[in-house]
Amino acid sequence: MPKRTRFTTTRTLVTAAVAALVAALLTPAAAHATPRESRPVYSYAHAIREAVWVDTGLDGDGDGRTDRVAADIVRPREPAAQGRKVPVIMDASPYYSCCGRGNESQKKTYDAHGDIVRMPLFYDNYFVPRGYAVVGVDLAGTNRSDGCVDVGGRSDVLSAKAVIDWLNGRAKAYTSRTGTTTVTAGWTDGRTGMIGKSWDGTVANGVAATGVKGLKTVVPISAISSWYDYYFQQGAPLYDSGPEWLSDYVESPDAHAKCAAVQQKLVDGAPRSGDWTPLWTERDYVKDAKKVRASVFLVHGMQDLNVRTKHLGQWWDALAKNGVKRKIWLSQTGHVDPFDFRRAPWVDTLHRWFDHELLGYDNGIDREPMADIERHPDQWVTSHSWPPSGIRLTTLRPAPGTESGVGTLGLRPATGTATFTDDPKHSETDWAAQIDRPTPDKAGFTTAPLIRDLRLSGSSKVTVTATPTTTTAHLSAVLVDVGPATVRDYADAGEGITTLTDRTCWGASTAGDSACFKETRAKTTDVGYTVVSRGWADLGTWAHPGKGAPLVPGRPYTITVDLAATDHVVPKGHRLALIVAGTDKDLIDPPSTTPTLTLDLSRTSARLPLAGGAGAFARATAGAATPAQHPTTLNGVHGPRTTPRVP
Repeated sequence: MPKRTRFTTTRTLVTAAVAALVAALLTPAAAHATPRESRPVYSYAHAIREAVWVDTGLDGDGDGRTDRVAADIVRPREPAAQGRKVPVIMDASPYYSCCGRGNESQKKTYDAHGDIVRMPLFYDNYFVPRGYAVVGVDLAGTNRSDGCVDVGGRSDVLSAKAVIDWLNGRAKAYTSRTGTTTVTAGWTDGRTGMIGKSWDGTVANGVAATGVKGLKTVVPISAISSWYDYYFQQGAPLYDSGPEWLSDYVESPDAHAKCAAVQQKLVDGAPRSGDWTPLWTERDYVKDAKKVRASVFLVHGMQDLNVRTKHLGQWWDALAKNGVKRKIWLSQTGHVDPFDFRRAPWVDTLHRWFDHELLGYDNGIDREPMADIERHPDQWVTSHSWPPSGIRLTTLRPAPGTESGVGTLGLRPATGTATFTDDPKHSETDWAAQIDRPTPDKAGFTTAPLIRDLRLSGSSKVTVTATPTTTTAHLSAVLVDVGPATVRDYADAGEGITTLTDRTCWGASTAGDSACFKETRAKTTDVGYTVVSRGWADLGTWAHPGKGAPLVPGRPYTITVDLAATDHVVPKGHRLALIVAGTDKDLIDPPSTTPTLTLDLSRTSARLPLAGGAGAFARATAGAATPAQHPTTLNGVHGPRTTPRVP
């Protein structure tokens, strides 16, 4: 297939259409060949722009009438005039009026008739000329939609699902928010792909988990798979607020006036105790992975500390268990869209994915490697499957060293103890920087320098037996690659990118909707260690992950902490470290007391997904002697940012 070039406003659609027509006339056989790529042959300037309000069947705001959600549509005029139906790319979002979408925080704009002028992001500019309709849905309770924001619950999910039902002739829509004139979607074949970053991608996950017919693919970017895991991990609170803050943040003024009861339900249903409640069950999409009919193209930053990679790991594994067709990109960034960390390959791959899944073009993307992984800044590798077939869960065990809290990590069981005291002023970056020094706030264990590369791919678990001195305790478990590297600076405000002033164009433009966006480049930093994966838990959930209980000081408790999914190669010459500590500052909240915890090392272990398993670990560490340490403070990225996070 010829290499695709950037489509700018200087290359007119008229020219493209004429060229396509001439080519078809000169090569008649081509007219009958199976297409492999949609081409920009339709006019974006003359596209149909309209709005409909879809009846959700819910009355979330309790005003006595069913809620209608606004769906803004941009679709090519020519297929409709010819009686041909087009597929749909849909982004359902709560952010179209409050906060904006994309790196430039674009909001929807409208003309005097209320029809969409600017649809945020590049999807309409790029895909409408290629024969797709693009639909931007205001989630219930936001912008021009009725209802209330329930943060991942029935209202969020069913308001977006209702639009797919309408696109497939199963729901009613109207030409206005309160009128009685109905409208049908006779212009589409109903084949829909949902896409979106963060909350938008989360809604795509939720709708896919309903099994709705007509949804053929979803592209969740940095998306949540279970809302409990956005606010807590195993009882440990990740933020000092609950979903009611987020609802208040995005709701329209109209919803603010009507939705106090829904807000109170969010408060009551999400107690700060971290206990699992029916509210969280409703917002857990992982349990419904067996209902998913759509294919899934998942994208996530492995250093995303907003929507943490536990979400991708558990969703991916559940989809795999249920035989869902999947593809994945994993970057070194934080909470960043692939349009801003790998723009040209992203547009190309997304184009081919939608062509295959929505138009049915046999372009070979389904036969290409499943995974693209950023190994170093802007350096990508592929993997035929993910995790690779050679991954084996391998149990590593910590052992005491010559100094307290500075131990070793290997395959052999060990005895002894390690003790630390929770210090809420310190985070994983403080612990890792002092990995070779005894400090009172952590217990650290490292391998000797590796003599071969060692790859981790997938999700890890750390089992800890700890004896607390107080009635409450939080635990953190962190895996660290100890050694020099240049990484994306995910702790910076741009989370691994720098936004430039130059623009490149991706599709066609109008006066009110430009296809030209600011370029970016990787923001890097040199470090002496890299945090690879992390996980947290309230020790009080040792008996039941959904229900905490006070601890008995002096009694040992065993708990297994789930670590976030990753794909990382610890290179030859580096060391792999395990750190166990208390509060991870700015990533979890501290407990109500300040415990000292003693680890029983004979009952503490890490179960890691290693390429080649225990044999590979043994070969990577065979004959490697731990050199005499001259402890220094290692440099890393800055500590986690304290600004409020919004999915």
